[in-house]
Amino acid sequence: MTALRRLDLWLPRLLHACTRSWHRAGTCGYLNTSHHATLMSQHRWKSVFHCQSRGFTLSTHSLQSRDDDSSSGRLTGLTEDDVEDEDEDFIDDREVEELFQQQVPAGVGDGQQRIFIVHPDVKWGRRKQHLTTAELMMAEAVGLVNTLDNWTVVDKIILSTKTPENKKIFGKGNFLHLTEKIKQTPGITAVFVNVERLSALSERELEEAWGVKVLDRYSVVLHIFRCNARTKEAKLQISLAEIPLLRSRLRNELANLDQQGGGARYIGGSGETFTEVQQRLLKEREMKIRFALERLRKKRHLLRSQRKHKDFPIISVMGYTNCGKTTLIKALTGDSGLQPRNQLFATLDVTVHAGQLPSRMTVLYVDTIGFLSQLPHQLIDSFSATLEDVKHSDLIIHVRDISHPETVNQKVNVLNVLKNLQIPDRLMSSMIEVHNKVDLIDNYQSSEPKALPISALKEQGLDELRRQVEEEIVKSTGKHILDLKVNLSTSQLSWLYKEATVQDVHVIADEGSAVVKVIISAAAYGRYKKLFTASPH
Repeated sequence: MTALRRLDLWLPRLLHACTRSWHRAGTCGYLNTSHHATLMSQHRWKSVFHCQSRGFTLSTHSLQSRDDDSSSGRLTGLTEDDVEDEDEDFIDDREVEELFQQQVPAGVGDGQQRIFIVHPDVKWGRRKQHLTTAELMMAEAVGLVNTLDNWTVVDKIILSTKTPENKKIFGKGNFLHLTEKIKQTPGITAVFVNVERLSALSERELEEAWGVKVLDRYSVVLHIFRCNARTKEAKLQISLAEIPLLRSRLRNELANLDQQGGGARYIGGSGETFTEVQQRLLKEREMKIRFALERLRKKRHLLRSQRKHKDFPIISVMGYTNCGKTTLIKALTGDSGLQPRNQLFATLDVTVHAGQLPSRMTVLYVDTIGFLSQLPHQLIDSFSATLEDVKHSDLIIHVRDISHPETVNQKVNVLNVLKNLQIPDRLMSSMIEVHNKVDLIDNYQSSEPKALPISALKEQGLDELRRQVEEEIVKSTGKHILDLKVNLSTSQLSWLYKEATVQDVHVIADEGSAVVKVIISAAAYGRYKKLFTASPH
């Protein structure tokens, strides 16, 4: 009966996939459940609504990047007017919002949540954490909960375990002690088990034992993402990341239903069991989201092509969540539109901001999503469309919060994610590591000679960072630093100002010429020579 009640929450979400089926035409069934056990067994499959499918369309996606504007230092990406596409290349905002809202995992809502946090302290084996401590991991879990409005930590406990793979995670004695403590704590709405991901079986066993919703890091972080999502792409990527969570929850509900003999029943005359229908609808929803993201990925490729065509070097700024990436980009670009927040996962969407290096070369700083330890690859994979920009960068800046007690562990986690993303070796070897927030440490001395100590908030150490960025950009982009002699009576000088970075102009008045020091790409230099072949250099 409990399982059937819970399925009332599932069916509206899954039924929605049928009404908007992508390529499939036909019908789907809807179960109308009763709240009385006898009526359930007699009329479980009685009420069936039929819904016609319709086409699924996609719309142009526009990044939060800005048009090149010398007065504001901003850059704009393509808009709907810039890219003409067929109808199937568009996704309607309303459809994205419906996908996003119809798929909210049950039990993780916007209301008041009183959370009991449990951290399993693994004593040995492959799951033991070597670069951190149980206390620091608990502190991060508390930080995750406190990030959410209306979520409160009512109690927390660290318990040792030698059996983290077991369905109840802890040994018998510790589990009984934990269960008693949870049941004696008034007003708990959910238990947050601070592990990467709970299996469907573990989740079901723990919820039955404790009588409240059970969350893991995956579900909590996804809810934070959901609360911070603003753009079409972020919402679709979160919806994709929620599919495994929904599939796990569905598996639990159907397992309970099968025990009552309901899951194997056939619906209408479709030839499908109830279980098969639910799994199919969830699969169709996943395909629809992936289809939409693939279209948006193509739009992102067009945006990258536009930036490359304009010959702007691209610098990806990466790091652990809340390490100060956005603050650093604001300091480097002077972009007043950036509003850094002291919050985990404040940035979910790639944003692009133009800044100038000492040579007056314009570069684009890309602000990316922050990383976190102990997150499944599925979550990173869901954001691959966003993180794909990193692979196409000319340089990566890795920002570290050097004041954080887990800074070494955070660095390892970021480098592992970059490795899993298969970032090219050229980017990994040229990466600039920045030690941020040195203003919070008295007399800071770095033990890593190649790292740059800075304070983005106080704007300390930024001149040296800009110098190193320029040096690496010149190497990675194959730009040339040249002295070109130009005739001032021609358009050579104005052309160079437009197509290259002019560093210095020495006028030779008697000759009506000038020697211009420029940083210029190989492609631009080739165009220059074709246009002004008589110009010596």
